[in-house]
Amino acid sequence: MTEGNFVDYVKIYVTSGKGGKGSTHLHREKFIEKGGPDGGDGGRGGHVYIKGNKNLWTLFHLKFVKHMRAGHGGDGGSSRSTGHDGDDKYVEVPLGTVVKDIETGEILFEITEHGEERILAQGGKGGLGNWHFRSSTNQTPRYSQPGMPSTELDVILELKVLADVGLVGFPNAGKSTLLSVLTSAKPKIADYPFTTLKPNLGIVSYREFQSFVIADIPGIIEGAAEGKGLGHYFLRHIERNSTLLFLVPADADDIKKEYEILLDELRRYNPEMLDKDRLLVISKCDMLDDELKAEMKQLLDKSKLGIPYMFISSVAQQGLTELKDKLWEMLNVEDDKPENSHGL
Repeated sequence: MTEGNFVDYVKIYVTSGKGGKGSTHLHREKFIEKGGPDGGDGGRGGHVYIKGNKNLWTLFHLKFVKHMRAGHGGDGGSSRSTGHDGDDKYVEVPLGTVVKDIETGEILFEITEHGEERILAQGGKGGLGNWHFRSSTNQTPRYSQPGMPSTELDVILELKVLADVGLVGFPNAGKSTLLSVLTSAKPKIADYPFTTLKPNLGIVSYREFQSFVIADIPGIIEGAAEGKGLGHYFLRHIERNSTLLFLVPADADDIKKEYEILLDELRRYNPEMLDKDRLLVISKCDMLDDELKAEMKQLLDKSKLGIPYMFISSVAQQGLTELKDKLWEMLNVEDDKPENSHGL
C-alpha cells in the first residue's frame, strides 16, 4: 500500500432508517360482521453499526464516503402483519478507531476488538397499529402511531495505531532502519528528513514463539505539539503504546537535550504520555569505539536521566538481542516493580 493510501482521519455523516408507520385497518371478510381493528405495526428503521475488523489497518476505504444511510422500516399491514425492518448498515473500521461527535467533540466509543459491533445511529422504532388501541369503550380505533424519525449524526473516525512499543525520535534518528532489522516490515528508508510519512507496524519475533508489535512513528521536531512538522499529526498513535522507545543517534550534539525535547513535546500534547514506560536507545553506535562509548556512559550517568538506556547499531546488528530482551521485560514487568535506571 502506498503512502497516500494511509488514512487515519475521516468525517462521515450517518443517517439511520426511520420507523415504519402502524396500519389503521379494519378487518373485512364475507360473513364476518364488525371484524374489528387488525392494523399491524411498522417495522424498525435500520441501525448504522461500527464494526471492528483486524484485517484493516487504515480508513482509506472510507476516504470518499461522505454519507452512510440505513434502510427505512416498512409500514404495517392488515391482518396484524408487521412491516419489514430496515436494512442495517455496517461500517468496518480497523482496531484502534475512535468515534467522535463533530458537534460536541465527545468521544462516543472506541473499537479495539475484532468483530466488536457498536450502534452509532439507532433506527427509529416502528409505530403501533390500531389493533393495539382497541378497548371495550373504543372497539374500532381509526388511528395508529407514526414511526419514529431517523437519527442523523456527523462523526469523526480517528485511527490510533495499536502497538506495544512506539518508536519516538527526530527525523533521521534511525527509527525505520531499526524497525526493518527487528521485524519483517519494509519501511521506506532514505537519507533525508520525513522519509516516513505514515506509521509503520512490525511484529518482533521473540523467544519461544512469542512476539510483540512495534510502531515507527514519523519524526517529531521541536514544536510538534503546536503543529510544526509532520510528527504532530501522528502523536495520537503514540497514545496507544504501553512502552515508548526514544531513539537518539550517537552523533547528536547533546543526547540528554534531544531526549528532553522529545519528552516535552509528548507532555505538551498529552501529559498522560509521561506515565508510560520509557527506554532511551542510542543508535548508530558502530561509529563509536569502546573509549568513546565509556565516556558517553559516564556523561549519561551523571546527567541522571532517570530511565534505562542502551547502545545499539541497526546496521552492524549490535545490541539488538539485548534490546529485544529489555523491551520484553518492560512489556511484561509487574506494575509495582521499581524502575531500573542504570545503563545497559
